[in-house]
Amino acid sequence: MSVLLQWLLSAKVRHALDLRKHVHNLLEAQRDLLTPEAITAVEEACRKLRAAVAGQADAKRLAAEMATVESVANQWLKTYPHASWRENVEVVLVAIAVAMAIRTFFLQPFKIPTGSMQPTLYGITHESYRNNSEVKLPSGLAAFVDSWFRGVSYFQVICEEDGELRKVEQPKTVFPLIKKQTFQVGERTYTVWFPPDQLFGGNPNRAGLYPGQQFKKGEDIIKLKVTSGDHLFVDRLSYNFRRPERGEIIVFETKGIQGLPQDQFYIKRMVAMGSERVRLDNDRHLWINGRKLDASTPRFEQVYHFSGPPKESEFSGHVNETIARQHGRGGLSALFADDRQEFQVQPRHYIVMGDNTMNSLDSRTWGDFSQENVIGKSAFVYWPFLSQSDRPGRFGWSHR
Repeated sequence: MSVLLQWLLSAKVRHALDLRKHVHNLLEAQRDLLTPEAITAVEEACRKLRAAVAGQADAKRLAAEMATVESVANQWLKTYPHASWRENVEVVLVAIAVAMAIRTFFLQPFKIPTGSMQPTLYGITHESYRNNSEVKLPSGLAAFVDSWFRGVSYFQVICEEDGELRKVEQPKTVFPLIKKQTFQVGERTYTVWFPPDQLFGGNPNRAGLYPGQQFKKGEDIIKLKVTSGDHLFVDRLSYNFRRPERGEIIVFETKGIQGLPQDQFYIKRMVAMGSERVRLDNDRHLWINGRKLDASTPRFEQVYHFSGPPKESEFSGHVNETIARQHGRGGLSALFADDRQEFQVQPRHYIVMGDNTMNSLDSRTWGDFSQENVIGKSAFVYWPFLSQSDRPGRFGWSHR
């Protein structure tokens, strides 16, 4: 019977061979530190154990040879200080290496920060209920379920004494994955744990607070509901074998794209590729090489769910509202000055748009970009797990 077959059929043989392998690995690691006598003794014990397995020795002899190997190893091999710590660190480092490899070559996590891809993918939104006594924020188990499974978090800070907002600190990481942000009203300092992005200042200012704002004891300083954006995995493998197809949701770097913050990642839907002619009609529909894209076009079912020119109300909150009002067709630039002007996409370049057409900063403003900027395509949403009050569930492979 071969050694392999014995290994498959006998737990005793598997144990014996694992022991021999472990001792042999220690011998190789310490060979330059051991005396010739020690090396010979350990090698001989390992050889006899291997021979016992190959010779199909009975369980009693196999146990004796294993005991000999353990005895010889304990006698001659050097012990490592803090062995358990070394093993745990080794396991952690291997796990980190595997995770980094997966992130680099296969699946990279990505979170949606804005609403430019609605209704396909959702970004972070918030609602302030400050001084609205009719709204009761959930607590306890209900808040836990909302936070961990729906991505909805609640923040409430009540003023303890009269005063004005005097000082706001930047968020600080006090431990990996644990952040806090402090601010001062009067002589009191308040702390918000796990604060959302742009809680104070910026655009948007989620808390709606500004320096010098006055508060009275018992009033809400912060009473906020924050709904997290979708968290998804980016497929970094597929585009090593093919190019993006029209309508796929792609993630790309902003490096080298004029008019955008550098060294960031954006997610949009790819609508046109190298050497194609692009025109934007007055009803916001794209024409590619004379062919109109609409809701019947594969992968564009969620994009063109409107008809006709945009209404005045649709411009509210637009990232490029002045240009949108000027042209009346939604976030346009000199690339599409009117419905007759065509834009020629450069070879090996792409044009992208957000599904939320009236609230998306995209190629209509900053043009095309090199295909080398693309890092992958949207694979699937992995969080939140459950649907939210104003958003359908998108966990898994649901989005297109």
